Amino acid sequence: MPQNFYSKLENILKQDSRFVDQEGDLLKSNVIDAAYKADKKLVELLLSGKKFKTKFFSKVKDVLVFNINDFVAYIQDKNFLADSYTKYRNKIGLNIYGKFLNERKEVALVWPFKDCVLEGGMTREDEKRKEIFFNEILAQDEIDKLLTPKVLTNWKRYSQKSEEKVKDLKRDDSGTIRENLIIKGNNLLTLYSLKQQFQNKIKLIYIDPPYNTGGDNNIFTYNNNFNHSTWLTFMKNRLEVARDLLKEDGVLAITIDDYEQAHLKILGDEVFGRNNYIGTIIIQNNPRGRTINSHFAICHEYCHFYAKSIGNVEVGNFDLTKEQKDAFNLEDNAGKYRLLPFRRSGGYSTPEERPNSYYPIYYDKDKRFSLEKKSGWIEIFPIDSSGKKRVWRQTRPSFLEDVKRGDVICKQSQDKYTIYLKDRIKEGRKPKTIWADSKYDASSYGTILLKEMFGGDKIFSYPKSIHAVKDTIKLFTKSDDIVLDFFAGSGTTGQAVLDLNIEDNKNRKFILVEQLNDHIKVCKERIQKVIQNLAKDKNLFSGKEESDFIYCELMKYNELFVDRIKKASSSAKATADKKDTKELLKIWEEMKAKSFLNYNIDIKKFDETIDEFKKLPFAKQQRTLFDLLNKNQLYVSLSEIKDKEFKVGEEDKKMNMKFYGN
Repeated sequence: MPQNFYSKLENILKQDSRFVDQEGDLLKSNVIDAAYKADKKLVELLLSGKKFKTKFFSKVKDVLVFNINDFVAYIQDKNFLADSYTKYRNKIGLNIYGKFLNERKEVALVWPFKDCVLEGGMTREDEKRKEIFFNEILAQDEIDKLLTPKVLTNWKRYSQKSEEKVKDLKRDDSGTIRENLIIKGNNLLTLYSLKQQFQNKIKLIYIDPPYNTGGDNNIFTYNNNFNHSTWLTFMKNRLEVARDLLKEDGVLAITIDDYEQAHLKILGDEVFGRNNYIGTIIIQNNPRGRTINSHFAICHEYCHFYAKSIGNVEVGNFDLTKEQKDAFNLEDNAGKYRLLPFRRSGGYSTPEERPNSYYPIYYDKDKRFSLEKKSGWIEIFPIDSSGKKRVWRQTRPSFLEDVKRGDVICKQSQDKYTIYLKDRIKEGRKPKTIWADSKYDASSYGTILLKEMFGGDKIFSYPKSIHAVKDTIKLFTKSDDIVLDFFAGSGTTGQAVLDLNIEDNKNRKFILVEQLNDHIKVCKERIQKVIQNLAKDKNLFSGKEESDFIYCELMKYNELFVDRIKKASSSAKATADKKDTKELLKIWEEMKAKSFLNYNIDIKKFDETIDEFKKLPFAKQQRTLFDLLNKNQLYVSLSEIKDKEFKVGEEDKKMNMKFYGN
């Protein structure tokens, strides 16, 4: 359709003040609303132009009929006002912390839905649905309702000995909940439900989100095939609330592969601030390499680390390996040490590069050191065997401190004098940026580990190596810290926390969030098996409280109808089965009375065409009902807990009061 048709249609619609905002931009949603109502003024406007009459009306026995669906489809088409997702059509996606892109100097990601909130489901069904984006400026009411805390239900406590109802929640002296939690539900909505109780209280967030690899979506059970801009919106929304949950000395660790890691790094810089970037670890998680890749056999993934406030973060050390400990093979009254040549070698070791570390050291026959020239003392410069000037490992003040401690010695070989520094054994070693140990192999210590726990069955694709997660937790947490994983998957993070608590006698707690039925089942069973296995060795719990966890779910509302529509397919064939269609029609009647439907659904019109619905193949009947439901009203809001329509039980009401502190 020629561009002038678009502009003429826009201009004629703007003649009705209801369709224009204060800035003179067309409000597409108002136009669509009027179309579904067959608004008289709208029809008159369209009939005033010959081209519009031809395109949007049909003649039936000398009567013009308004083709509402054709008109709405045209208005919704991306080519009509393609840049006007909202009235801020020239600004959307360009606003970063209140400044537009042309006002900022740093690198920033820009994509169509940057200033939007996406509920974003993660099931395979969600791959097929049309995502709903709420603009942060125009749809604040909708966003507030979407992100309000949700009612939690199906409370169960799982201990090493039993499964029982939850009657109370443990809290520490500051009022913080001190429970291991597994929560089922959409992770964005769950994070906002957690925010009321856990804002500024989480020490470490470790997540393994969908990598958006596209080609692997046949083996990942997550919706792993978001389009790029949708994936960025999906991640941005979650990282923003994750940042709010972290303590001031808290850290986010997020794993990713080559496909999105560069974009995720820039997104992380924007959400957390580039100055709060700690670093990136490369983890060799598949030493054999993936032979299915077209060009290189990929054998690694990345883990980006961000601080909430970089000045407050402490990175711990890894334990020394046996080989490293064995290298400290000398000992004096101060402890074990090894000898390091005091003269530097290799890169960045010349006087031009480090002028303050080039100076003479004086040494006498009584094994004394000085920086002052003295008669009869040997003058020693950091000169290598080729005669090239080098530098010492330390500047003058640090050298004198080591001399005072007795940590500098000099050895003579004929007329050559070599100075050594006693390098004392340390409690640990600084973590390197490449983790290539065999223990990080995700097959051996992820997939096979799970198979052994579940009797040899492969029940999960691509779980993390337990050691990669444990080492991350070890670096950034202490005794009573809380660890959150809102892409819980098979529950590796939960097991890592429990295992570490036994190893170092600490009392960390975990919070795991997962939406998918298959994943939550594995996650729960895995953590149960872990605490049961730990209980077998009573010595492990000497002086410690036994491990347990609480399970609960976001209370479903529209999601209940989604589940029922899916179940109706149990006996479905290629074409509609009368019994199954009858069940869907029964569900539709309840949906009309009780569900939240999309705002543009005309119930009367749907009922008038119900015979056409009955003729559809069963799968299309299901898809039609799915599409009628508002996917952003899947759960019951806490504010509606007393509304009888939602049928929240008395026990759930009590537990929600205990959880939210109301």
